[in-house]
Amino acid sequence: RELDPDVLWHRIGLVPQRPYLFTGTVASNLRYGKPDATEEELWTALEVAAASDFVAAMGGIDAPISQGGTNVSGGQRQRLSIARALVRRPDVYVFDDSFSSLDLATDARVRTALGPYTTGSAVLVVAQRVSTIMSANQILVLEDGRAVGLGTHQQLLESCPTYIEIVESQSTAQGAA
Repeated sequence: RELDPDVLWHRIGLVPQRPYLFTGTVASNLRYGKPDATEEELWTALEVAAASDFVAAMGGIDAPISQGGTNVSGGQRQRLSIARALVRRPDVYVFDDSFSSLDLATDARVRTALGPYTTGSAVLVVAQRVSTIMSANQILVLEDGRAVGLGTHQQLLESCPTYIEIVESQSTAQGAA
């Protein structure tokens, strides 16, 4: 409560479920949180966010981005938003269901690359997809706005009926797909 809100927000890298991109270029969008970021920092963040290939195909970091990012797909917007947060190098990353538009393979690839890149920072992942949070150090299970479980994936499989139900429903849905 005593921390200046500007200082607080500067320490947080928020990646919302519905990311927003601004009119400009890939580079200007990535530099939003760190105006002096180098090209190397931008490409490193794009690589971690599994966005470097499609950005290179668009023409590189000087490629245009339309208002709202309407010239890129939903998954590409999410990956650019992830890269924007990574460029900032905040103390706290908040990924608010920001992997939901990614296919399972890309989701796994980005989360694996994030590990070493976010070392030393707190990482909070809000997700509905169990595969996104299975390897988390700690999972908080919410039901109707109440905490009903806390632990690792394995601990919750042994102790939290709500978590077990979620895992089983997603396993059934994936098996049917």
